[in-house]
Amino acid sequence: MKKLTPIVTVEAIEPCLPFWTERLGFEVTATVPHGEGMGFAMLNKGGVELMYQTRASIDADLGPAGAAAGYADLGSRLAGATSTLFIEVEALDPVVEALHGADVVVPRRRTSYGMDEIFVMAPCGTLVGFAAPVSGG
Repeated sequence: MKKLTPIVTVEAIEPCLPFWTERLGFEVTATVPHGEGMGFAMLNKGGVELMYQTRASIDADLGPAGAAAGYADLGSRLAGATSTLFIEVEALDPVVEALHGADVVVPRRRTSYGMDEIFVMAPCGTLVGFAAPVSGG
């Protein structure tokens, strides 16, 4: 295994992007249209990559073959799925500054496992933790 890239399933991608691009400096590296908007988007910053795909796009991608394999309406079935992203960063202060005004779920704290971290809710409902190792132990 070489890499893990989460795919976050959402109703619409466009409302999710400013959190990553404007606040945190991610770049949208690929998009795929679906209907009137985006069906898929890939974002990258440094070695961190994540993808968003709409439920409707997942269903369209699977089509009749997905239904025959028992995956009919998979996008809708993912509606209750949850995900939490945990991103290690070099320093937490710049991230906290970029997140000013974000929906903080777990305020900044130092953990017993040696991290300085904060968790926020991204606009599309994904819980995102950012953490930096505490220097000196």
